[in-house]
Amino acid sequence: MSDAGLRQAQEKMTSAGVTPAAIEVFSHYYRELEAGATGLILEDTIDPLLDAARLDALDVDPEAAREALSRTAVLKLNGGLGTSMGMDKAKSLLPVRDGRSFLDLIVEQVLHAREEHGVRLPLVLMNSFRTQADSLAALERYPDLAVDGLPLDFLQNQEPKLLAEDLTPVTWPADPTLEWCPPGHGDLYTALLASGVLQQLLDAGFRYASVSNSDNLGAAPDARIAGWFAASGAPYAAELCRRTAADRKGGHLAVRKADGRLILRDTAQTAPEEMHHFTDEHRHPFFHTNNLWFDLEQIAAALEARGAVLGLPLIRNEKTVDPTDSSSPAVLQIETAMGAAIEVFEGATAIVVGRERFLPVKTTNDLLLVRSDAYELTDARTLHLAVEAAPLVDLDPKVYKTVQAFEAHFPDGAPSLRGATSLTVRGEWTFEDGVAAVGAARVDADGAPGTISAGTVLGG
Repeated sequence: MSDAGLRQAQEKMTSAGVTPAAIEVFSHYYRELEAGATGLILEDTIDPLLDAARLDALDVDPEAAREALSRTAVLKLNGGLGTSMGMDKAKSLLPVRDGRSFLDLIVEQVLHAREEHGVRLPLVLMNSFRTQADSLAALERYPDLAVDGLPLDFLQNQEPKLLAEDLTPVTWPADPTLEWCPPGHGDLYTALLASGVLQQLLDAGFRYASVSNSDNLGAAPDARIAGWFAASGAPYAAELCRRTAADRKGGHLAVRKADGRLILRDTAQTAPEEMHHFTDEHRHPFFHTNNLWFDLEQIAAALEARGAVLGLPLIRNEKTVDPTDSSSPAVLQIETAMGAAIEVFEGATAIVVGRERFLPVKTTNDLLLVRSDAYELTDARTLHLAVEAAPLVDLDPKVYKTVQAFEAHFPDGAPSLRGATSLTVRGEWTFEDGVAAVGAARVDADGAPGTISAGTVLGG
């Protein structure tokens, strides 16, 4: 049964033009899934990571930092559609500040760093087949962005969703695109290799890569981290932030008892009965930002030695073929996390950075916050927190979950949050211009849709 399922999946991928390297990697994980692998990392097999280098304590020579940045390429994961926010195009095209999208600000961050440090600093996107056309069209307004000999993007791979009952590729005539899924951002390494971009970067004289998600505007090019990473000689490094009580969902690094290597553990790799350990910010004091640095030469050598299969831990993701229809057939998606590559490399390390390097936008709550005056846009095109602590935004998910509904209810932009510790909204309210939240501001449901009039001060 499973042999037939794997063969059908391989044939489907070949027919769709998926690269042989990606098919090889998929086949490796299919066999793991067939053998009953769950990807779980049990608490008694790891020790907490309790200390790491700190960016704020580093003394990096400015010229060494500039030299390291001159040999660094910026890679951005740009395959996400923002489906959890009701979007059907690249999330990075959402406007954030002054009409500029995530992608606009990322480009401006790169161009600013080039000018400040006198470096080439290429920007290369890892797109999906759904984000490529729109994203490349948006980059056409930046004719000086491309670096000679390098593309602006490469495509992540795709793989079939598998029926949970027999591990055969699912068919869904109502929308055949739903038969496919990305292999998780651990596909970065396979896609870099198979696309030829890894070799192009090496041929162009680049040694290091700085990788992050396109919805995280905090992960701007940083010469000091580049200088630290180059001087460390490490093959791979992860940026961490100190956890608070609000950071209980993100993955964390730990030390594997069996061999002393750093590993990444995500929520999906934690047994339900051990979630209290996972969410304990005192036991596991740092969370993984998904901002990575790696040595391109050592990545290339590892991929060559392993036949494109780095051997990242499996993530077994249980879904329905149509994520909006819980009655549609149950499927399994085989995924890996790019941050899990830390366990592949002896001597891999980590650095603790400030919270300003972690500003992901996963919900409309996050979007309202980064659009508000709680943040200021700097000359380096980064967002700087203008208050002591970011206020907590909690919009009614029944009303504001999708971007379309969010925009309709904040037609004049975000209310002022500079004087707020939190803003909680329940029920359906449309905010007019000049609304300000002060302290722990709250708006409760009123039975029918309402309006917060221009100039209203909430809370206080």
